Amino acid sequence: MRAPDLALAAISIPRGDHGPVFPAPWAARAFALAVALNERGVFTWSEWSEALGAEVATLSDAADPEAYWRAWLAALESLLAAKKVARSADLVKLREAWRDAAQRTPHGQPIELPAAPQA
Repeated sequence: MRAPDLALAAISIPRGDHGPVFPAPWAARAFALAVALNERGVFTWSEWSEALGAEVATLSDAADPEAYWRAWLAALESLLAAKKVARSADLVKLREAWRDAAQRTPHGQPIELPAAPQA
């Protein structure tokens, strides 16, 4: 996608003087992943806009600085499942593993996920 199109697609993204504002590193990673998956043709920006719009419409606390980015992540997970890139059950397991790893990781340290078992 060309930069001007991305700017139009990103109107709802919380922005500061120098571009998007991410409340945590995971939000920046989710942003980058969505852009990369679009560039690889996994989904169109129209599909993305529809999925994100549906998630944003469910927000109950728009004042929460992470609420928009949780909607972003939920839209990404929804599209990955709909496009059969990842199974919903696998995404749930990954989300739980990430949460568990984050809870046991001291503040300021990198979060490390255990290696996935080989099939």
